[in-house]
Amino acid sequence: MDKRTGRVKTRHIILAVMCLMYFISYIDRVNIAVAGPFIRQEMGLTTVQLGLVFSAFAYPYAAMQIFGGWLADRFGPKLVLTVLSLIWGAATLATGFAGSIATLVALRFILGVGEGGAFPTATRAFTYWMPVSERGFAQGITHSFARLGGAITPPVVLAIVVAFGWREAFIVLGVVSLAWTMLYMKVFTNTPEQHRRVTPEETAEIGYRSGDCERAKRAATPWRKLVRRMWLVTFVDFCYGWLLWVYLTWMPSYLRESQGFDLKQLALFTSLPLLAGVIGDTLGGVVSDKLYKMTGRLRFARVSVMVVGLGGSLAFLLPMTMVTDPMVAVLLLSASFFFLEITNPVLWTLPLDIAGKYAGTAGGMMNTGFGLAGMISPVAFGYLIETTGSYNVPFAISAALLGVGVIAALFIDTSKTVEKDEEAAALRAASLSGGDATPVWAAVGPQRHPLRRPLRWRR
Repeated sequence: MDKRTGRVKTRHIILAVMCLMYFISYIDRVNIAVAGPFIRQEMGLTTVQLGLVFSAFAYPYAAMQIFGGWLADRFGPKLVLTVLSLIWGAATLATGFAGSIATLVALRFILGVGEGGAFPTATRAFTYWMPVSERGFAQGITHSFARLGGAITPPVVLAIVVAFGWREAFIVLGVVSLAWTMLYMKVFTNTPEQHRRVTPEETAEIGYRSGDCERAKRAATPWRKLVRRMWLVTFVDFCYGWLLWVYLTWMPSYLRESQGFDLKQLALFTSLPLLAGVIGDTLGGVVSDKLYKMTGRLRFARVSVMVVGLGGSLAFLLPMTMVTDPMVAVLLLSASFFFLEITNPVLWTLPLDIAGKYAGTAGGMMNTGFGLAGMISPVAFGYLIETTGSYNVPFAISAALLGVGVIAALFIDTSKTVEKDEEAAALRAASLSGGDATPVWAAVGPQRHPLRRPLRWRR
């Protein structure tokens, strides 16, 4: 809110709309798990067939990460996210009318296409709407709404199923998704200069330069530069995603089979770690932005939070494999997930910091690590449980990956950006051609936001 006028800033309205999108999309993503037993009973599905329905989402979701982000860079996030949300909303709605396993698999596949490009596109949307000093908070609060959506899905979906049926649950959620699309089309614009409500003062706060978006659309995607600057972030995201997928898929089984919780207790104690993650997501982004404002050191603000998040999650995960008290196990799980989610907003902020106008493609590259972890982690975790007869070995391997992620995060450098790579290439080209070596951005004067400057570690 603008303290001088009491007027809510336009970028915060857009942020609220994006939070709603993350919340709704996550409910649409995990609702099938809650409705699964009812679908299986009505259609007479085997566990293998139901597993096929569950997994149909993951593959197009992973495949759409980079492609969806690239589309947002090329055509703008408004058009792309509108189309994607229409796809996943229609798929959710149509699931309520599915009559066979083939239809269910096809609709879950289509849902994966729609949601696969959504988060990278949303990241691209923040490029021209959120100043550097607020990007961590923006990514943190949106992803906390995603975790909140996952946490409330069981009671919401079960309430609709009990009152009306599983089909009605999908129909209601599909209508809600399509209603969000209408809201997004009305509120969002690709840039501040396109929005009638934005003041010149807010544009200056954001640090947007007139015409940036159109110039970015025309620019060729620097794939090699993006891969060089983002591969390490993708690897850290894989280490983070490995344990997150364990929480999303195996935590109820662990609490029931290893810790002995009954079904009534399971509903409560499965939600506690997820709710801890909601707090962690918001806190991670806020702390990172605060560190940046206090120190002016962007690399320190991002890397330190990632190291604390991954390291803290590791510190609480290891003793969990040795405890016998079920309540202590839940508390350790919650603490580990809290620290794990501190990492998440920073990971999603790095594509903005490093790739700038190519943040959609870069965000897709980064989240591909999460998608690959989703393909491997649940299967590997289950295989190790079956082979060893215990949850301790797969949890220990997950902890080891967190340790590797901590080490890798130390080498991420936000001062080495794709923009600087392009400027250096332009200088070299001008030097070789004998022309003026002064880049265009320098000729028009210093127009960046004052916080957007090269930053280095201090000794």
